[in-house]
Amino acid sequence: MIRQSGRRHPPPEGWGYVTWWEDIWQKIVGKMGSGEGRKPVKTGRVTWIVIGIVVLIWLVSGIYIVGPGEVGVVRQFGRFVAQTGPGLNYRLPWPIQVHDIVNVAAVRRAEIGYREVEERGQEPVRRRIQEESLMLTGDRNIVDIQILVLYQVKDAVTFLFRAENPEEALRVNTEVALRSVIGNMDIDHAMTVGRPEVEAETWKILQMLLDTHQTGLHVAGIELQVVDPPDEVRESFYDVVRAKADRERLIREAEGYARDVVPRARGEAAAIVHAATAYRDERIALAEGEAERFLKILEEYRKAEAVTRQRLYLETIERVLAGTKKFIIDPQVGGKVMQFLPLTELPGLEKPQEAQE
Repeated sequence: MIRQSGRRHPPPEGWGYVTWWEDIWQKIVGKMGSGEGRKPVKTGRVTWIVIGIVVLIWLVSGIYIVGPGEVGVVRQFGRFVAQTGPGLNYRLPWPIQVHDIVNVAAVRRAEIGYREVEERGQEPVRRRIQEESLMLTGDRNIVDIQILVLYQVKDAVTFLFRAENPEEALRVNTEVALRSVIGNMDIDHAMTVGRPEVEAETWKILQMLLDTHQTGLHVAGIELQVVDPPDEVRESFYDVVRAKADRERLIREAEGYARDVVPRARGEAAAIVHAATAYRDERIALAEGEAERFLKILEEYRKAEAVTRQRLYLETIERVLAGTKKFIIDPQVGGKVMQFLPLTELPGLEKPQEAQE
């Protein structure tokens, strides 16, 4: 995350350092000037050469490299003076200036309510942190929430110098933001359709808190990992949830049945009403027609009583005898009416043949 320029080990303290350096120096000069055929080396010249080399090494130590996606922050006597980008950079050597390198491109993770512990040769194991995960909902239920926060460093200078521990501040503020969101939401909503809302509201509040506390961090995303009731009451809670689901299912079935039956009953009732109305109108029209016909007949009857009476008689006979067998008997021939009456067809009478049998 942050790479700091390494400080050199300080030389031995006290006047003993002078003696130590003089001993080393005398050995170097002695070796350079001793031996057969060698000319004695001037101490002053060698001293300046060594000093120059040391100074050159000291100056070169100010060169540093900033990698892709990183930012260099230069401090002079502890105070921020410059920010450098990727590539080869230079600063004044220690102790005048030092630099820190911050990776601003990497997406980092913060696990709230749990920690993933890696064991040798095994998959990471998730362990719940109960102090962080248990939260109180708006309907006074306890819910176990585990959340993953993805974040980046957006301002390296603020990240290094404004907050004492930005990543710890991120954890604390995430917990504060999440508790405030869950505290205004009932448990059923949070566990079902409200998950996207929890993530969005938590992100908004968390980013505001991080900006207020000047952490230099940017929240790249929030992912809810677990939203469950506590282990101690999980089965009982799911029993209640299943009962509520059954109730909702029965209500939906009843509403569907009502939507099917009620319109059909209303249609049948409307059809009956329409039929009754039509029958009423028909009977009224028929009665009015009969009354009008009677009045007209009455008017004709008053004009010619005998003719009208005879006409009414004939019309009645025609209407009554329509569709029946008719026998015309000539009284002069001697026919009798009894011969033609269908006495054997009357109910309760048997045919003559059947009676004989």
